[in-house]
Amino acid sequence: MKRMIYLHVGNRKNVREKDIIGIFDTDSATVSPVTRRYLSAKEKEGLVESASYEIPKSFVLYTDKRGKKRICFSQLSPTALLGRVEW
Repeated sequence: MKRMIYLHVGNRKNVREKDIIGIFDTDSATVSPVTRRYLSAKEKEGLVESASYEIPKSFVLYTDKRGKKRICFSQLSPTALLGRVEW
């Protein structure tokens, strides 16, 4: 039986590790206008969610069950999230 491994990104939100494309620092990644446009487009498509009401420190880009790329903002730092990953 294949074991599913999930990354807990905060407040009961989990993402399957095999679906993760990248984990990004919100402060440094959003400096780029290209990234800001991408995030804005995903938000307009309804593909952005937040794992907390706190100011996000990172975001996880992942593929959902239908193959759509989604974004989940997390109050946890990228370093903390990467420390939880079993790659």
